Amino acid sequence: MQYKILIVDDDRELLKMLKSFFEIRGYFVITANDGVEALKMTEANPDIILLDVNMPQIDGMEVCRRIRDKMSCPILFLTARVEEQDRVNGLISGGDDYILKPFSLKELEARIVAHLKREERHKAKSEYRFWGEFFIDYAAKTVQIDGSYLELTKLEYEIIEFLSMNPGIVFDRERIYEKVCGYDAEGESRVITELIRRIRRKISEHTEKEYIETVWGMGYRWKK
Repeated sequence: MQYKILIVDDDRELLKMLKSFFEIRGYFVITANDGVEALKMTEANPDIILLDVNMPQIDGMEVCRRIRDKMSCPILFLTARVEEQDRVNGLISGGDDYILKPFSLKELEARIVAHLKREERHKAKSEYRFWGEFFIDYAAKTVQIDGSYLELTKLEYEIIEFLSMNPGIVFDRERIYEKVCGYDAEGESRVITELIRRIRRKISEHTEKEYIETVWGMGYRWKK
């Protein structure tokens, strides 16, 4: 299968180098130089997106927010920023990973392959589960409460999926982050705290029942 990759960056030399590298690796490569062009190129339905954060007109995080509700493919941010809050904001906006510039092409390709494989595993699932009023369709990646769909970001859904497929088991924030994002979770536990807070708020709009339980000093678990 030839994967389609969209690469967005205002650095034309970097864009040219990445395009050449991934075409040699067998990918079908689409490129864009800014956020406006990126929004147009998403109509090609890429399998994965590499998205620069700092761009003119529309930055990468805003592009991610605008397309995330319509696209479930992995989105990897390319950035020179290293502040924790920037990383938190990017992941909460719907991104799946951060690649810090300058980066190794081998590491970048390894991250891309890992995300594409995870996406294929998700697509292969056909299971669904009920918890009374709570219904998860793992194939469609949807969650309903009493017939109403929850509007979830990709990472919010994946946290629900991971915990609900392991009910009663306590996972710390680092383990949850590593599982849903697919790489070393060191230093990123704040993201999980914020995402679980948002998940709980969305669930509380439909039911008073609590599905994700905090085990103080240990982590979180899905109530059986």
